[in-house]
Amino acid sequence: MQTHRFKCIVTALCFAVGISFPAYAQQTTLDELFQELAEADENNYARIEGQIIAQWEKSGSAAMDLLLRRGKDALEDGAPEVAAEHFTALVDHAPNFAEGYYGRASSYFLMGLTGPALDDIRQALSLNPRHFEGIRGLAIIMEELERPEDALELYEMILTMHPNSTEALGSVDRLKLQLEGRAL
Repeated sequence: MQTHRFKCIVTALCFAVGISFPAYAQQTTLDELFQELAEADENNYARIEGQIIAQWEKSGSAAMDLLLRRGKDALEDGAPEVAAEHFTALVDHAPNFAEGYYGRASSYFLMGLTGPALDDIRQALSLNPRHFEGIRGLAIIMEELERPEDALELYEMILTMHPNSTEALGSVDRLKLQLEGRAL
């Protein structure tokens, strides 16, 4: 009886460690990739950025990955309503997967639904605070809401993680000029 119980405990422990190890390994990989991104030059930052995004897009489920792909394809095809349906299904089935919220936020924004887009970006960033694409989306919305100071702060936040982000660099320069013009 004791031997059987001991075996069950050891099996449960091995199972728990086996499940948590991939998540730990993925986090370590992301940490390493973010370190590389912070130190990257203009010749290799795009490759590292792509690797980070590829890590973010791994849900751990083939079905969820398919919903993500369908949503992204619908966005690329100019069908944000269809994309929102796929991303909503993804969020419903994988509520801890930041990419579902980020994709749906993008869809909502393209549909002119700023409030729901902001809510989904908030959720995506609560799940993945280093999601520089989500931060950029939030900055774009801040600009649209005529809050350039907030947008500038968000773009500068991106540059602390991703110093070569061409979108953030260009937006920081543009917003600084705009804000300096206001001060005159």
